[in-house]
Amino acid sequence: MNSWEYLKGKVVLVTGAAGTIGGALCEQLTPIAKALRCLDHSENDLFFLHQKLPRCAPFLGDVRDLDRLRFALNGVDVVFHTAALKHVGLGEYNPFEVVQTNLQGLNNVIRSALDANVERVVFTSSDKAVNPTNVMGASKMMGERLIAAANEIRGTHRTRFASVRFGNVIGSRGSVVPIFARQILRGETITLTDEGMTRYVMTIPEAARLVLEAGSLMRGGEVFVTKMRALKVVDLAHAMAARLSTRPPKLETIGARQGEKLFEELLSVDEMSRAVELERLLVVLSPNAGQYDGGTREVFASGKSVTREWHSGKDSLMSREEISKYLEAEGILAPYLETGALA
Repeated sequence: MNSWEYLKGKVVLVTGAAGTIGGALCEQLTPIAKALRCLDHSENDLFFLHQKLPRCAPFLGDVRDLDRLRFALNGVDVVFHTAALKHVGLGEYNPFEVVQTNLQGLNNVIRSALDANVERVVFTSSDKAVNPTNVMGASKMMGERLIAAANEIRGTHRTRFASVRFGNVIGSRGSVVPIFARQILRGETITLTDEGMTRYVMTIPEAARLVLEAGSLMRGGEVFVTKMRALKVVDLAHAMAARLSTRPPKLETIGARQGEKLFEELLSVDEMSRAVELERLLVVLSPNAGQYDGGTREVFASGKSVTREWHSGKDSLMSREEISKYLEAEGILAPYLETGALA
């Protein structure tokens, strides 16, 4: 079975459908799924998504609303749960709101999926869930635990649950790329929090493919992680400035924000002992793999043991030239090279 085969003839729901990852998923799902339901709480963004993808059914609603979710999930086969509060700084100021959306909202998705006897649920997490230092990362860590627990307590339901763990999705809304791009195009000083900061990066299409591939491979309880390249954020700023401006960049270091890490990790030390390495993915197996998940260990028996640490501060980093080629090959700066990009 190829990565998308399992979606044919299925009714699919995407939460957070009008967000960056949710929207990319919906675009890929539209020609495959029998029916696509797009749930988001932003009326304006959902309107424009529906204009772009008229085949999708636009469900206006919030994952905090259990009754709305139960209605939306009625008759659904597959759920991709991307709705979340994701900004680290805002999460530090608004931790109770993060709990309501990222944890209570996820709990509502789990309960609704079990009630509707959904076939598969894929939860989108973050590398900030590994040894978290901020509210958002801690909520994603707890979210992964809830998903693993849901897989174990599902009883006679056919529903299986798994997580995918992203790095920094380069070019997504609110990420560093649009912030740097605006500063460069306006001739402003580029603001860095720390010149030593490193990150794992992935593109929006890579993130969407990871979610769909995880849905295909999952047996229940796993965390799927894309193997990504790492870079220094200051090198990204220089590479972007070289492509977007003829002026030498002006940089200012303003200090790390509350909760912000200088590096990111894709796996914890504990997870390495139960993770396997595939061609494009790392798969963290549930501690109880085999007991609740239909033989996950056997499914991934061909995978190699993970022997190296995945730590952006210790990994080999892309050079500025490599970053520049990466940005060009993926078309990440294309929107900012157009006339009127700042309008």
